[in-house]
Amino acid sequence: MSTVLRAALLAAAGAAGLEYLHRHRDRGATAAEVARVLPGDDLVPEPATQTTLAVTVAAPAEEVWAWLVQMGADRGGMYSYDWLENLVGLDIHTTDEIREEWQHLAPGDRVVVAPAGWGPLPDGYAFRVALADPPRTLVLRQAPPEHPWNGVWTFAVVPLDEGRCRLLSRSRTQVDARLAARLAGRLGEPVTVVMTRRMLHGIRERAERRARPVEAPAQR
Repeated sequence: MSTVLRAALLAAAGAAGLEYLHRHRDRGATAAEVARVLPGDDLVPEPATQTTLAVTVAAPAEEVWAWLVQMGADRGGMYSYDWLENLVGLDIHTTDEIREEWQHLAPGDRVVVAPAGWGPLPDGYAFRVALADPPRTLVLRQAPPEHPWNGVWTFAVVPLDEGRCRLLSRSRTQVDARLAARLAGRLGEPVTVVMTRRMLHGIRERAERRARPVEAPAQR
């Protein structure tokens, strides 16, 4: 494949990704939720990019939190497309059970998204917990010098009536002025939106399954 053709294909893929991002950066979120100030927003006061994704879960906030707090490549998994993550060698296996040893996160704890030894990032990649306020808020942070840019990933669980809740994910990123860093952040964002959207649905499916009462077998 010629250099010119390769560059053209990359440019086309990048343009398609940015178009997807433009259409889906706030998928599932209401206008009020997009405008709402969430914990962690102050850590990245002037973001270059922001996405707010949301789903309604037919389960209480406490049930959703029990799954959310388990997230991590070395814990309960990422609740997303395991097959896709493992296709690139991440070796992530999402659990379908609540485990007591994964029910606690505190500020400073690491939430691993890429394990050590993974090809592109030999040291792995992990967020740091900035805030854990069960069952409402989990704020994950990335910041120099540990990370290449300043960013925050906030999960908010908002109770509704009838034992339901809203699960929100907000990502805010501030990249430096170097063109390479800006391009990396922009081109990687559509992938993050797709994977995060699936994560929210994965948590919803598990929370609703556990919250749904088991019907007793019919009497004969």
